[in-house]
Amino acid sequence: MRSSRAAMLAMALATTTSLLAVPAPIAAMAAATSTDVTINARAGLGAVSDAAIGVNHAVWDQYLGSDDVADLLHGAGVQIMRYPGGSYSDIYHWRDNTAPGGYVAPNTDFDHFMAGVRRAGAQAMVIANYGTGTPEEAAAWVDYANVQKHYGVKYWEIGNELYGNGHYGANREADNHADKSPTAYAQGVVAYAQAMKAVDPAVKIGAVLTTPANWPDGLVGGGDSASWNQTVLSIAGPSIDFAILHWYPGGSTGPDALSKTEQVQDAAFLVKQQIAKYAGPNASRIGLALTEMNTGYGQNTQPGALFAADAYATLIENGFFSVDWWNVHNGIGTVSQIAGQTDYNDFGILSSANCTSDGATCEPALNTPFAPYFGLAMVSKVAKPGGQLIRATATDSAVKAHAARLPDGDLGVLLVNTDPDNSKSVTLHYSGFSPAAGAPQVSTFTTGATAITTAAAGTATSQTLPAYSLTTVVLHPSSTVAGPAAPAQPVASGVTANDATLSWPAAASGVKYEIHRQLGANTEQWGETSGLSFTVHNLVPGTRYTANVIARDGSGKVSWASPPVTFATGTPTASDCAVRFTDANDWGNGYVASVDITNTGTNPVTSWSLAFAWPTGWQSMQGGWNGTWSQTGRDVKVTNADFNGSLAPGASTNIGFVAGYSGPNVLPPRFTLNGKLCTTQ
Repeated sequence: MRSSRAAMLAMALATTTSLLAVPAPIAAMAAATSTDVTINARAGLGAVSDAAIGVNHAVWDQYLGSDDVADLLHGAGVQIMRYPGGSYSDIYHWRDNTAPGGYVAPNTDFDHFMAGVRRAGAQAMVIANYGTGTPEEAAAWVDYANVQKHYGVKYWEIGNELYGNGHYGANREADNHADKSPTAYAQGVVAYAQAMKAVDPAVKIGAVLTTPANWPDGLVGGGDSASWNQTVLSIAGPSIDFAILHWYPGGSTGPDALSKTEQVQDAAFLVKQQIAKYAGPNASRIGLALTEMNTGYGQNTQPGALFAADAYATLIENGFFSVDWWNVHNGIGTVSQIAGQTDYNDFGILSSANCTSDGATCEPALNTPFAPYFGLAMVSKVAKPGGQLIRATATDSAVKAHAARLPDGDLGVLLVNTDPDNSKSVTLHYSGFSPAAGAPQVSTFTTGATAITTAAAGTATSQTLPAYSLTTVVLHPSSTVAGPAAPAQPVASGVTANDATLSWPAAASGVKYEIHRQLGANTEQWGETSGLSFTVHNLVPGTRYTANVIARDGSGKVSWASPPVTFATGTPTASDCAVRFTDANDWGNGYVASVDITNTGTNPVTSWSLAFAWPTGWQSMQGGWNGTWSQTGRDVKVTNADFNGSLAPGASTNIGFVAGYSGPNVLPPRFTLNGKLCTTQ
């Protein structure tokens, strides 16, 4: 999607005259079914940055920087605009506004782009040319932008999807370097960062990473000793400020596409683990930015709107400081009918007003917003800079719920009804927040609508969601008396199989701190302290935990929850068995697993049965060797073969299997041998 349809669009934007009207809304088709939504203000999630909601803007778009486009982006709440556009970034030269081998539209130079950014009240995310550029060219761009023109561009990416330069087979990203390995790219990032920060030390530098479960994540290229992410982070980690991910999750149906956001939590967890493990000292400073995203189904119709709102909220909840939709304009593709609406398979949020090659179907008037535009506008009503997402859950799997503490003390709720046929009667429950009486402000976007409707409606505890709709509810608190400042994100240390110590900076004087574990819609208070650390005991080995800290003053007023800390406990250091589980050969949606079992006890083992559970529902065992393998649900079991059942003290045996996965590949954390929990090595 990074430059798809660019050449066709460049001409079609200017020449198309045949237009289609946008259909009228379709009413809900059936009576409402009921669901409960629980909102827990004690379960804090990701903070909302001033760059959270973004879009891509490409130099082959002749309307880049125009007043009409800038005003529409401002209306959608866009906070950041990415330039000069995907794969074009690695052929683009900013001084003369050229991209050899590609089309650059008139009036799309950097100054025109920044004029649009400023009119929209946004900021810029700029991609420096790594593929055919130099550190000196990038440094000169920083000088022009921030020293000469005082644009104050903070965020700079080094190249775009450079893992697509042929090193792993697919050759779709321009890269003139003789060495196309991740090592060469990482060394280049260091050189770019040094040159650019020498001009302006305030700039933030981002490096390209692969997204878990997306090609070529997990692959080890020829001549390499490790995967792309491990290599890039090990070399460039100390020089960068954020990691760059892209995500096109696909989906062949509405339910399929709308289910993909379930993968975000594990993907974020894996990337954060990689950063912590490989990026060197103070790795926690490295942020996450998802600078390209789109859906695989219903790009211009209601599924696209629902996916956009749900995905932005979910990504921010999981710690992404910036999320950028691909694209502002992109161009017509294969036309279809989805949920009674015409879908143009256009990855832009605004119409390009062009037609299919046979002229049979044309898009609506230029800059007509497509449904995902309103998805961005709806999420911007609750994801406001300075706010914080908090935990919200629904009892009906067709309803996706998100909530946020807003900077003015209000609470915003985003409700996504993914059922195309039935409205939902929702009962709202609150923990840690008391809403004021009276009808709250409710905004709704329904199938086929050309605008968002906003009015006082329902109550703080009862709302009706139209079928296939987005709804936001903004509630005032019953009391405007503020509590103490929220603690900063805690840090986990000394994590063992059963214990972990959480620590945090002081939030205010004279307060006590409550430590809360997140449990779905609920929280469990682990304890409280007047100090700045707390050790949790009796944890379950091989388990992932998420916790927050809340400050409470002497009068009982409480702060917002801190951003969460997530950590995973280990396994016992002393056990009668040890297991070494290795992803020995990964190809992006499967791998060969090598499993070494060692008898670390003092007694011989005459027969054995090894068991583990997959962390997710999208992982599977697809046949193994050196034992009898079976899988039931997520549970996997293997019993010994005739030749390897006996293990003397200190002896080991190797078994293996082929694994498959269709989402982030979190490796199993714990194994039992004959019912005994083993040490995982």
